[in-house]
Order: sequence, then C-alpha cells, then structure tokens
Amino acid sequence: MKEKLLLGSRVLFGLGFVIFGLNGFFQFMPNPPVTPEAGALLGAFAKTGYFFPMIKIIEIITGVLILFNFYAPLAAIVITPILVGITTIHLFLNPAGIPIMIFLHLLHGIIVYGYRKNYQDLLTIKAVAA
Repeated sequence: MKEKLLLGSRVLFGLGFVIFGLNGFFQFMPNPPVTPEAGALLGAFAKTGYFFPMIKIIEIITGVLILFNFYAPLAAIVITPILVGITTIHLFLNPAGIPIMIFLHLLHGIIVYGYRKNYQDLLTIKAVAA
C-alpha cells in the first residue's frame, strides 16, 4: 500500500510539473485569470527575460526525475522553493489557485515522507567532514 501511494504521488506530482513546465514554453493550455496584483508581479517576472524560462526548465527536469524515480529525493528538495513561491503568490495575490496548491503540497509531502530515510544525513546537527 505504501509503495502504491508513493508511486501514485510521484506520477501525479511529476506529470503535473512536466505538463505545467512544458506549457510555459508551448502554451497548449489557457492561462487562468489572475488578479491585477498577481498580473503585475508576473509581468515583472516576465520582463526579466530569464526568470520564467529558468523556473519552467527546473519544473520539467524535477518533474521528470520524480516521475521516473531518478534522484527523486534530490528533485523533491530542488522543487520545494518553486512550490512555496507559487503557493505564496496564490495565498496573497491570487486565491483562486489555492486548491490545486494544497493538492500539490499533499503529494509533495507524501513524496518527501516516502524518501525520509534519504534525508537523514542532511539533517545531521554536527556534520563531520569526509
């Protein structure tokens, strides 16, 4: 049961980020409406010229890694700041996206919990040099 829950979470989470990442380049899904405040922030990000492509590439790479279970614990760590950033935009500027963000955080939590043994050495209080 635990393996199936982790597998299902990995597939849904990984596919979600692969699809949303690819949509950033190919625009095959319509963008949902955003509030003026969120639009101003996203417009500022877009004006940099590099920010959205960088985020979308990271989403695609980490999504594929999690989906196929290659370096999945590392990919779960790498995607965390992006997940938190998207969530804060929805919490403070565009509340319509909160339900999907809750779902993604639930999947992410299951993935992180499923790989918790892989994080034990990272959580060492006093690390010893190799």
